[in-house]
Amino acid sequence: MSHGNVASARHAGQASNPREAALQGLAKMRAIASRGYPQAVLPPHERPHVPTLRALGFSGSDADVVARAASEAPSLLSAASSAAAMWTANAATVSPSADTADGRVHFTPANLASLLHRSIEAATTTRVLRAIFADPRRFVVHDPLPAAAQTGDEGAANHTRFAGPGERDPGVELFVHGRSAYDVDAAAPRRYPARQTRETCEAIARRHGLDPSRVVHAQQHPDAIDAGVFHNDVIAVGQGRTLLVHERAWTDTRHTVDTLASRIGDGFRADVVTEAELPLDVTVASYLFNSELLERSDGGILLVAAADVREHARASAVLDRWTSPGGPVAEALVLDLRQSMRNGGGPACLRLRVPLTHAEREAIRPRVFLDDVLADELDAWIRRHYRDRLLPADLADPQLVDESRRALDELTRLLALPSVYEFQRTAG
Repeated sequence: MSHGNVASARHAGQASNPREAALQGLAKMRAIASRGYPQAVLPPHERPHVPTLRALGFSGSDADVVARAASEAPSLLSAASSAAAMWTANAATVSPSADTADGRVHFTPANLASLLHRSIEAATTTRVLRAIFADPRRFVVHDPLPAAAQTGDEGAANHTRFAGPGERDPGVELFVHGRSAYDVDAAAPRRYPARQTRETCEAIARRHGLDPSRVVHAQQHPDAIDAGVFHNDVIAVGQGRTLLVHERAWTDTRHTVDTLASRIGDGFRADVVTEAELPLDVTVASYLFNSELLERSDGGILLVAAADVREHARASAVLDRWTSPGGPVAEALVLDLRQSMRNGGGPACLRLRVPLTHAEREAIRPRVFLDDVLADELDAWIRRHYRDRLLPADLADPQLVDESRRALDELTRLLALPSVYEFQRTAG
């Protein structure tokens, strides 16, 4: 369903294993939490999303709506059944309180306007974020930007927050766009669409109250988009004072790197991988850059990569170079995320980084932070409710509606969340 997502297209129509996908994501969270990095849960969305099907003209009982959609417009039923919200990097763009003018954490939920199946997510994501980050003294969850071609927003997949020059300085926020809505002369991809606009990035920076001197804008290289780099996090990853990037990530990668270096200051380190070392097609196939970077207590960098990286010799060689003595990465943690990867989402897609102070974390009331007890409860919940095999034809099964709603009702109680789903709100 995602034109430009090469991995998703390559696996279209194949059987998926939703249970394994959820368990692999939970295992990733456990592995990272065990190393001392706090992990929190953003709950999944209701699927199939019957309100979307009703808005598209299908009527009757919920079972009737699903049956009619399956018979008359299976592509629309597929869109309304998409589980793309598992990639929380697309949920929102986040600016920590250290960077914002009012000293609060700001969230802009992504409108994901470029694709029908993703545009469904914005309303639920906004309610979920407002339920979790409910204290108005510390958090601002904005409305999504207008859902229009000029303001298409794909969330944190095109945003990276680096450290500031000093320990107490505001950070430097990098926004990446694929096109400008009003610059008709700008370079543009020919094969696949550019999803994020510069106007979107500028609007988010304004509404978050960011200092313009600590904001950097870069444009995706059209050739990269046409190779399958639909989001920046497929070709670049950064954290703290470290940046790993392919030379063809941006239209002027060298200038962008130099600008970041001047804004971030001493200690900034960029490793620019050349096309000769790692061709664009291997970059996309391996998802090497779609990794997480985490700062260790000793100052070193931990890189969390998908096991698929090791299946591509040239990508694996780059990872070995990064982790060699003197390289930018102290340690690599390689995890099995095959179910997510088959739809084009690696470790970076499965996380939304939300920097919080101790006081901000204490202000969060829902039970979303992972510990051993919650992890075990989530594991059991997944095994009770998730199917272990799903084919396109199975989407016509009206029982999926009831299965999803029962599971989500139980999950909201488990996470101490209010009614965030439309079926719960409609039921009163």
